[in-house]
Amino acid sequence: MLWHLIGLAGMFIVVSAYWRLTDGKLKSSDKQYHLLNLTGAILLIVSLLFNFNLGSFVIEVFWIIIAVKGLIRVNN
Repeated sequence: MLWHLIGLAGMFIVVSAYWRLTDGKLKSSDKQYHLLNLTGAILLIVSLLFNFNLGSFVIEVFWIIIAVKGLIRVNN
């Protein structure tokens, strides 16, 4: 049950980041946007380690890579 809650928290963070981006409250150039995506993806990966799904795991790995790339771009 704990792993499901961690996964749901990660999903909520990722979806809320996208919602705020679409709503104009965040920009894709905002550090917070990339941190939210990174945090959400990490939480989803943690939940997947206990309830594995290959497709979901792979997309979260890419989500982490993209978020890190965004953070690097924002910080330079």
